[in-house]
Amino acid sequence: MAQRREEEMVVMFPFMAQGHIIPFLTLALQIEQRFGYKIIFVNTPLNIKKLHSSLPPNSSISLIQLPYCSTDHGLPPDSENTDTLSYPLICNLLTSTLSLKPYFEQLILDLTKQQGHPPLCIIADLLFGWTVDIANDMNIFHAIFNSGGAYGMGVYYSVWMNLPHTKTDSDEFTLPDFPEVSSLHRSQLSNHLRNANGKDSWSKYIRKYLPLCFKSDGILLNTIEELDQTGLKYFRRNFGGRPVWPILPAFMYQNKFTRDDGVVHCIRSHKKSGIDPEKCIEWLDNWSENSVLFVSFGSQNTISSSQMMELAIGLETSGKNFIWVVRPPVEFNISEEFRSEWLPTGYEDRIKKQNIGLIVHKWAPQLEILSHKSTCAFVSHCGWNSILESLSHGVPILGWPLSGEQHYNSKFLEEEVGVCVEIGRGTTGEVKNENIKKAIGSVMGGSEKAREMRKKAFEVKEMIKNAIREDEGFKGGAVKAIEDFFSAALSTRK
Repeated sequence: MAQRREEEMVVMFPFMAQGHIIPFLTLALQIEQRFGYKIIFVNTPLNIKKLHSSLPPNSSISLIQLPYCSTDHGLPPDSENTDTLSYPLICNLLTSTLSLKPYFEQLILDLTKQQGHPPLCIIADLLFGWTVDIANDMNIFHAIFNSGGAYGMGVYYSVWMNLPHTKTDSDEFTLPDFPEVSSLHRSQLSNHLRNANGKDSWSKYIRKYLPLCFKSDGILLNTIEELDQTGLKYFRRNFGGRPVWPILPAFMYQNKFTRDDGVVHCIRSHKKSGIDPEKCIEWLDNWSENSVLFVSFGSQNTISSSQMMELAIGLETSGKNFIWVVRPPVEFNISEEFRSEWLPTGYEDRIKKQNIGLIVHKWAPQLEILSHKSTCAFVSHCGWNSILESLSHGVPILGWPLSGEQHYNSKFLEEEVGVCVEIGRGTTGEVKNENIKKAIGSVMGGSEKAREMRKKAFEVKEMIKNAIREDEGFKGGAVKAIEDFFSAALSTRK
């Protein structure tokens, strides 16, 4: 690896969503620990405020806020994150990030003046392709960090760039620049993508600014070579010969720390759990190995009222123990308190009395649940962070993608990897409790299919473990990739 310089700075700038901020922060912590570079972590004021509690006490990462007022962009007060925003408002948030451009540019100028030379590199979000021009103007090495997987994000990018569903009356269509992917179905399009015509607000931003990423000096992907070869092939084919580094930050699965309050934290812990984590683990301890189903749709996703009823019945009649993280249905404000009427009459009391399930409101200690020996399978929205947390512990998935590239992550896991059975799609599709029950049995039962899926999930777990491993002269692929990235960045200093 090229010789590092202790005074070097790395500027990191994620989009304002937990699914982007958390992988960026795990990468920042890994860079700080492994390379000793000074990290400048940039975001809007409220996101920066939340991040203070997510840093280990010995970290020297600088959290820098850029001026931002959500109400200037048609957003509710104090809306600086996608957590509580509807999809139309998320588009407002996305387009509002252009207002950060002059402030970000001034920050880089100020850092350059303070340091006496420019930062070593800028690592920006895939959605912030406009940062490429700032880096180029100042002769700074620039990389895009895609916090998702290569396959899912590759399909998502291709659909947006080509809008193939607008060129056919069929429900099925193919991608002209991604032939390795089998046909897609209209039901695998989020509402805003299904309605896109190239002139809508989503199209105008994504089709203009995502392609700018391909002007970057390279792209970092939150995945590993062995797992995501088809997606990586797509990016390499379209990236004009520039490097593509699958780096998968190891901190995602192993970083915990104790703050001055004596409480053990992890980097996702600023959210308040709906249950004492210790009680959750105690409940899991009561059950045998591979016997519990975990159900969660991520920090900002939920399903419809009718779907929730069907899922509740499917879980109750499955004969399997379960932990279910419930949030208000999509027809209601996701931040409000959960109402018993959204579940079958007497459901929570019945589940508790029979001791077959644990219902948690809003948020649960996901990583701790997925790493427990009792957990057998995971009903997930197929957000990439959740997928990695599940597969890094050998837990197969029952997919219920809800938005964005989640549909293509689910497709990838089912068709390419063989560790997923899809049980639902979106918030408008019809689901039947008997089909949910059957799918649970197909993954958690004793059939050959269930055994094969658990075997494949274990194999992926070993892939991930080896990719991030470094000991006794061995360096995994993700370790080599991050070293290669900084070698490339440092070479521009010569």
